[in-house]
Amino acid sequence: MNIFKQMFKSLYSPKDISLYRFHGIGKTILYVFLLTLLSVIPTVYYISAAVINGLDAAQTAVKEQFPKFTIENGKLEAQQVAPIIINHDDFAIIFDSTGKVNEDDLSNEDNAIAFLHNEIFFVAGGNIQSYPYSMFTFPITNSDLQKFLDTLDSVTGIILVIMAIFIYIFSVGMKFIEISIYALFGLLFKNMTGKNLQYRHLWRMAAYSVTLPTIFFTIMAALQTSVLNGFLINWFASLLVLFLAIKEVPKRKQN
Repeated sequence: MNIFKQMFKSLYSPKDISLYRFHGIGKTILYVFLLTLLSVIPTVYYISAAVINGLDAAQTAVKEQFPKFTIENGKLEAQQVAPIIINHDDFAIIFDSTGKVNEDDLSNEDNAIAFLHNEIFFVAGGNIQSYPYSMFTFPITNSDLQKFLDTLDSVTGIILVIMAIFIYIFSVGMKFIEISIYALFGLLFKNMTGKNLQYRHLWRMAAYSVTLPTIFFTIMAALQTSVLNGFLINWFASLLVLFLAIKEVPKRKQN
């Protein structure tokens, strides 16, 4: 059966999922790789767009809108009386040597870079990461930062490819761990229902049981819509589909 047809049937048919327990392990692993690839596309796209827009905005800001500054001895020093906030295509750039802006003020930003008094903050998809200026062992000025951004711009394509590969490999690893845990729950389900199944059968069935929640959350990610208690919904839906698939397995006939 075509792998995309299997994916479609796995969205609604526990009976078909129960039959997939006879598939070869190689085919099932290939299915997991494909399903994971589809699931990371929105994440990779939006992160890539944020990086490109952010880099373009940062280059423009450093050239035209930042005051002269120096990063030295772990601090950002500049002649300014108020923070500079620049919004560019859903990406925010904040420059504040006065100490008026802090990490809490960044909680409302989805994608941003903030040069604050003691640290630089990166915000991607609402996740905040900070790096203290003390990690720099040499002074940094406007021209130094501009040269760095120009160099970064020339290798952006390579960086994005490496980033996408890293995200995909990490996601594949997490998906395999997730499926393996579901298969352990499957051992409990098969005892409850009295079905003659081994762990290898349950692992294959679990791999297809994650299709519905994975596709659902992929669509939500593409629409940039957050789902309340998404983690719990994902686990509940996957285990429910697996349980229904196990119930579809016929019981061994008694002699």
